[in-house]
Amino acid sequence: MSVLQVTQENFDLVKSSDKKVLIDFYADWCGPCRMVSPFVDQIAEERPDILVAKVNVDEQAELANTFGVSSIPTLVVMQNGTVVTQTAGARPKAQILAMLDD
Repeated sequence: MSVLQVTQENFDLVKSSDKKVLIDFYADWCGPCRMVSPFVDQIAEERPDILVAKVNVDEQAELANTFGVSSIPTLVVMQNGTVVTQTAGARPKAQILAMLDD
């Protein structure tokens, strides 16, 4: 499954998803974000049971503020429209998967 690029306009798709959601808040210029991005893309391909989304904080600052994102990358796991867990900083793939399986 592909990664959904989230904007303010399509965020309702994320909130109303019946799947668990992984959101990667990132910026193109962010080195740690570029380290995490391939893991997020792999999870999107390997886990069709998860909706994987990315939010570019430079383009979607209002959405980033809604989630209280103050540093990037920030990874958010949502279920039934509610934040289950949120963490800032680069994480290895195993830790990201562990966040999804909690």
